[in-house]
Amino acid sequence: MSAPPRILIIAGSDSSGGAGIQADIKTVTMLGGYAMTAITAITAQNTTGVQGVQTMPASFVGDQIESCLSDIGADAIKIGMLGSPAVAHKVADRLAPLDIPIVFDPVMVATSGSMLADPETVAGFARLMDLATIVTPNLPELEALTGKDCPDRDAIYRATAELAAAHDCHVLAKGGHAEGDRIVDLLVRPDGSAISFDHARIETRHTHGTGCTLSSAIATLLGHGQSVEHAVRLARKFVFKAIQAAPGFGAGHGPMGHQGVR
Repeated sequence: MSAPPRILIIAGSDSSGGAGIQADIKTVTMLGGYAMTAITAITAQNTTGVQGVQTMPASFVGDQIESCLSDIGADAIKIGMLGSPAVAHKVADRLAPLDIPIVFDPVMVATSGSMLADPETVAGFARLMDLATIVTPNLPELEALTGKDCPDRDAIYRATAELAAAHDCHVLAKGGHAEGDRIVDLLVRPDGSAISFDHARIETRHTHGTGCTLSSAIATLLGHGQSVEHAVRLARKFVFKAIQAAPGFGAGHGPMGHQGVR
């Protein structure tokens, strides 16, 4: 029996279990990976919103990363919520020497609408995008990262291609915030070539943690040795099934059903 891919998750904790580190661990485990964590922030949150955030000291985030990498090692890394500019730079410093797949989900706003990154932290994202194999912004995040409005598919492509070229990485622009009965995600390679993925929109309020789950799934599949394109394709299917299997918890944007994916 071969060893599972080792996935280091650098992200914040969601006390209600639907997103963040908790969703990441569930995803990595369900996809056959071994999950490790470097927690950047702890939150008091539930399906209705974020009630409080405490950011970890940057040095301690670095210590957690070092503890994992110096002993167990990693086959892929997922970066989510960072919490502060100092944490963003500390993570970039520690990951710069590595030569393994890195998935960066530039978390700025929770599904509930609560802000999870201030402008200074967002400014620190550039170094991490330079290191990333793939960056996975939703449309509001894509607009914030590029300073461009993305009202239609042509504008989305131009902004995504600009980001991919600037940081020499793949960029997956997630289309869940767009209008329409189908969700279209656009994957653009560093050379500007692109492939789109789409599926029918599931009418549900239980979408808490979709971005965390997708990026962790991509990281795990890259750790298994899949190509970026195939990792994205399989990760999207995992998220779709997890939404379908949602247990119906909470009064707001409820969690998905990771354990129900077969």
